[in-house]
Amino acid sequence: MTELRKAAMTSKAWPFEEARRVLKRYEAAPPEKGHVLFETGYGPSGLPHIGTFGEVLRTTMIRRAFEVISDIPTRLICFSDDLDGMRKVPGNVPDQEMLQEHLQKPLTSVPDPFGTHESFGHHNNAMLRRFLDTFGFDYEFISATDFYRSGQFDEVLCRAVERYDDIMKVMLKSLRDERRQSYSIFLPIHPETARVLYVPMKEVNARDHTVTFDDEDGREWTLPVTGGNVKLQWKPDFGARWAALGVDFEMYGKDHSTNTPIYDRICQILGHKAPEHFTYELFLDENGQKISKSSGNGISIDEWLSYASSESLSYFMYLKPKTAKRLYFDVIPKAVDEYHQQLRAYAGQDTAQRLTNPVWHIHGGDVPESRMVVPFAMLLNLASVAHAHDKDQLWGFIRRYAPDASPETHPDLDAAAGFAVKYYEDFVAPAKTYRAPTETERAALVELRDALAAYDGPVEDEALQTLVYAIGRDRFDPLRDWFRALYEVLLGASQGPRFGGFIALYGVEETVALIDSALAGELL
Repeated sequence: MTELRKAAMTSKAWPFEEARRVLKRYEAAPPEKGHVLFETGYGPSGLPHIGTFGEVLRTTMIRRAFEVISDIPTRLICFSDDLDGMRKVPGNVPDQEMLQEHLQKPLTSVPDPFGTHESFGHHNNAMLRRFLDTFGFDYEFISATDFYRSGQFDEVLCRAVERYDDIMKVMLKSLRDERRQSYSIFLPIHPETARVLYVPMKEVNARDHTVTFDDEDGREWTLPVTGGNVKLQWKPDFGARWAALGVDFEMYGKDHSTNTPIYDRICQILGHKAPEHFTYELFLDENGQKISKSSGNGISIDEWLSYASSESLSYFMYLKPKTAKRLYFDVIPKAVDEYHQQLRAYAGQDTAQRLTNPVWHIHGGDVPESRMVVPFAMLLNLASVAHAHDKDQLWGFIRRYAPDASPETHPDLDAAAGFAVKYYEDFVAPAKTYRAPTETERAALVELRDALAAYDGPVEDEALQTLVYAIGRDRFDPLRDWFRALYEVLLGASQGPRFGGFIALYGVEETVALIDSALAGELL
């Protein structure tokens, strides 16, 4: 056993813990199908959102971890439930009136309001695939429409007819009394209107695998369950899909957790061992509400990538997946800087420590070197005081602070400088609020200004931080009040960077001028 595999078998990193659970399924014998199948599901009722990305990323991390501890081949399937009927029109798409006319039709039968694809479902699937391809995920895409209509689902659908009563017993236990009267696991697709019908079954025929029902106008129809004429209700569909594909692992949000026993039992009734599960907590928007793809709250993938690297987003997704987290624009700077802190730490870690470092899982073990010699939070403060509108303005300061750095040798720093300017313009500048110093703060600022004007020591973070600290130590208790004053009076923000590092980056003379402006009331 290699050192890497040995360390992975005891690693407490959550992807390895999940991978070991999957491996335990095959401790007696390898899978008959020849591979371990990981799956993620996607409901394309609205534009793909960042939670979908997180689900595929986290599953990929577990898949990578599995490949370290086992030689069994793996597959990852991204399954789109695009045969579902469109129950409501998403609020963040064009041509709302047109879409209203197509309610209850499968998403792949609804015209594309953007006018670029065969259907609304095809459009949203293309968006999902573009997002996933941008991040280089290794996956196979399956459309539910194709899966039902091509016959790939037929064998399991026929089995569902034959074991209809057993599956209905599982489902009826979970339903309210009034819902039980009309419920069926099968949803016929009307041959004329193409709408997905929620109607009771008059007959489910196990001999010829058909269902008979009356449509909304009272006309009787008999349809085969095969060939895409009928789809399964979403809870039975979960378990049936697992059985049809032979799924070994699927993760989903906490809102599905109460249904897990239902999914599992239906999968078992249809002849397959239920997969391993991982339930993650949901992301919340700025107001603490659940992020919804139909309402479009929270951050999209494209929006995050407008302000930071994809690796910072992956880092955010790795952290504490079983803890609900606010996912809004203000989490981006912290994610960027913590990601680079972990990159720098990785170089000095042993194998076991590396496997618990998020960057191993983000990069699949091929971890790059961080060239971010200036933290993102510092770049934001620099953009703020310099009123920067392009990254070249920031590079004037960066080159003086780090003479060996350039956009060519430090591409991650160059990209971060551009992101910092955009983030500053969109979020920091509109929220900047300066205040006048108190008498105590003014006295301390004057002393700091004079000390910097006379300063002839090294222009280095720690030396300047010591100077700032010494001036505040005797005047402020607690000392953090001094640093809060520096941020609010000089930077127009309630939080900020290590101030010694800021002075080294911005410049000693420039900081003296900044303090003079604040003391003169010119920043208010």
